[in-house]
Amino acid sequence: MRLSRRLASTTVAVALVLPLSYEAAAHAPARVHAATERPAEPYGAECRIRVSGSEVTALCHNPYPRTDRVSLHVECARWWDLDTDGLPVRAEPAQTVRLAGRCWKEVDSAWISHHRDR
Repeated sequence: MRLSRRLASTTVAVALVLPLSYEAAAHAPARVHAATERPAEPYGAECRIRVSGSEVTALCHNPYPRTDRVSLHVECARWWDLDTDGLPVRAEPAQTVRLAGRCWKEVDSAWISHHRDR
């Protein structure tokens, strides 16, 4: 009987202390991380890609204050047609750049990669 009373009182004490320690632990890391995180700076040119037959044209406009280096990548549909990765072009703030590429036959896909300029 004595053992069950001790067990019951210990169980009640643990049940009362556990939620308090959980609440303290759950909120402390959130405050530490919120103070160290910086909001993300807007970045990256907006690009529109147009495929016409075997030719690809991309227009990229950079509305942000940091320079963006954009590259056009073209993947051709035929196995013997060479895929191309264009050289990076600097899109200065408030500037629009034109990128072009082509395949011998059909274009399978085209995309733009962005790199922050230092």
